[in-house]
Amino acid sequence: MPGAGDRGGKKEKPKNTKGTLLRILRYLAQYKWFVLLFLILAVVSNVGNLLGPRFAGQAIGVAEDGYKRGVGMVDMDRVLHYTILMLTAYVGSNILGFLVSIGMTRVGKRVAENLRSDVFEKLMRLPVSYFDRNQAGDIISRVSYDIDVVSTSLSTDVIQILTSTITVVGSFVIMCTISIPLVLCMIFTIPLSIWYTKHMGKITRPLYSKRSAAYGVMNGYAEETFTGQKTILAYACEDKISEKFSEINRNAAVAYRNADGMGMKMGPTIGMISNLGLAAIGMGGAVLYMKNIVGLEQISSFILYSRKFSGPINEISNIINEIFSALAAAERVFYLLDQPEEAADVENAKLLDHCRGDVKAEHVAFGYVPEKTILHDLNLEAKPGQTIAIVGPTGAGKTTIINLLMRFYDVNSGKILVDNEEYRNYTLESLRKNYAMVLQDTWLFQGTIFDNIAYGKENATKEEVIAAAKAAKIHDYILRLPKGYNTIIYEDGGNISKGQKQLLTIARAMLYNTNMLILDEATSNVDTNTERQVQKAIRSLMKGKTSFVIAHRLSTIQNADNILVIGNGDVVEQGTHEQLMERRGAYYKLYASQYE
Repeated sequence: MPGAGDRGGKKEKPKNTKGTLLRILRYLAQYKWFVLLFLILAVVSNVGNLLGPRFAGQAIGVAEDGYKRGVGMVDMDRVLHYTILMLTAYVGSNILGFLVSIGMTRVGKRVAENLRSDVFEKLMRLPVSYFDRNQAGDIISRVSYDIDVVSTSLSTDVIQILTSTITVVGSFVIMCTISIPLVLCMIFTIPLSIWYTKHMGKITRPLYSKRSAAYGVMNGYAEETFTGQKTILAYACEDKISEKFSEINRNAAVAYRNADGMGMKMGPTIGMISNLGLAAIGMGGAVLYMKNIVGLEQISSFILYSRKFSGPINEISNIINEIFSALAAAERVFYLLDQPEEAADVENAKLLDHCRGDVKAEHVAFGYVPEKTILHDLNLEAKPGQTIAIVGPTGAGKTTIINLLMRFYDVNSGKILVDNEEYRNYTLESLRKNYAMVLQDTWLFQGTIFDNIAYGKENATKEEVIAAAKAAKIHDYILRLPKGYNTIIYEDGGNISKGQKQLLTIARAMLYNTNMLILDEATSNVDTNTERQVQKAIRSLMKGKTSFVIAHRLSTIQNADNILVIGNGDVVEQGTHEQLMERRGAYYKLYASQYE
């Protein structure tokens, strides 16, 4: 299946082409009356195109009759009459075709807008595990590139398929009324064209799927590279990164070349088959003319209609390539839309209002993949207002505990209680709203400093934001900025330091009034002097709140009510700082290693 778990690896051809096409048509059905109007206009436009050759043939027929009667006997008024009719048919047809193109382009963009909205809303409902498994660039590729491919196809291919079909059928019917013998001269091209188009479709369809996948890999790598640009420069890995990107770029180019190169063979080949038919018409027409079976009017009209007949077949072959490309792109988008969302709230789920902050974990076991358990038998208890510190070496499972408390993942076995109720009995939204978080990996969005601090609290006043900033020791810095609290922060806080970013996230948590607090190395990016000030602010923030603190600097958690020491997925010991130091066990060794 095209999708996520493979990180944008190679995909096979769409497994459900019909289902994907039906889902695209459902989006198109939202504008069915507009589409119907454009289809009618397209039919009328096509009829005009079909009438043009008939008028041209009649004009030639009038000239031929006059020539047979003698020099100067051509009825120029009738020739002019048919010429005007031909021009009127062609000009009117082109004007209607222009209007149809504009209209369908707008419909295609509306469908793309709706599809992007659905994808973005879906992303907001997907579990954290989906984003852990997938590159951001591949997701962005589905939201932008793949949907653009679908939109472009809808804007042009829907009408083009209809008009080409009408042209082919209409031209063939008219050719049959003109001369059956001439039809027999070129009839062999029809099954040959159909067989070749079908054969090439089987070859190109999986190639377009691989092309979309290759672009997803390239976008993912580019996004990853740009995010880590400073690290790349610091380690002087520019050449290495460029070489790897060149390889990925080459793979994408090869996938593009294979898909489009194979697809481009269809047009010229169908054109060659059509030209064989045209040659057969020329030879057969000459013989039939000499035997007085057909006249110049029939031959000229027939040749024009044969071009109209073969031209759309050539166009249909190109359209089929575009449709295969759009189907491959659409299936990647629909695969994302079909991903399982976060677990739904249980029936009659409760709202976690007036949370006291009484949290317990009983015999919890969890692993991100079934065959690898990270936490084996976790037990912890946090009374309202207590501070629980979680320490241990890297990879021991500290952040995993936070993921479980927030229900980013559900436990495999055991249970977690909040206020003496199994936490899955609460609505997910109300559970998470009772936690404020300050993470080591800070996140800020492009907007004002005021908006970033007030992010978690709706309708926050300026006084509340300033108070939170003062408590986080960031107020004075903000005032030194050109526009103070109205200063715009670039994407992810690129124009301020990491320490200042972390202080802003601490201010955000201070403003977000909850009874439970999670701090994951909340002061890792500030200097020692600022850390002392922030620690005072954090202690003020933590008063009366159940707090879970992950810390590597053990000096910051000496006042915790209970310290859990995690090792290899188990709680190897727990207690207060004094108790654990007296035991001279794992915590003592960690503490001593930092102060040797």
